[in-house]
Amino acid sequence: MERGLVACTDIDVLMQTLNINHIPLDWRLFIDFSKLSLKAVLLHNGNTLPSIPVGHSVYNKESYEYMKILMEAINYDKFKWQICGDLKVIALLHGLQQGFTKYCCFICEWDSRALSLHYSRKDWPARKSLEPGNMNVENHPLAELSKILLLSMHLKLGLTKSL
Repeated sequence: MERGLVACTDIDVLMQTLNINHIPLDWRLFIDFSKLSLKAVLLHNGNTLPSIPVGHSVYNKESYEYMKILMEAINYDKFKWQICGDLKVIALLHGLQQGFTKYCCFICEWDSRALSLHYSRKDWPARKSLEPGNMNVENHPLAELSKILLLSMHLKLGLTKSL
């Protein structure tokens, strides 16, 4: 337990205890962050094995700092699971500024303040980098863009066409 976050720090031992052969490519990390809680669960890609909670926090503000603590606690850099979550979680993972920002999309350089272009311009240039200090990026990314899975709702909105 660290700063209100309860997390499993040794995933390999957890999987051995559950008699599960842990192959990181067969699992994805689902993260849900709300105003009152943070939940991280490993989901099996074939849904043949049970979901495994690996992190939980109550009463922590949704922020980059707590996301970073979670990722370090569960040793994400060691396993590099694919990650699924809502758009706010994905923005936090990529170090984007929260709130009403000019460049709020992690995929492209959509300008939210260019009101005259919102319904006339359909193609926005893809983001070239996620460097802190450029285009509303405040922090270093915690996960690679290639490791992010968009939820089915985002697929219906057509966001995957930009990837």
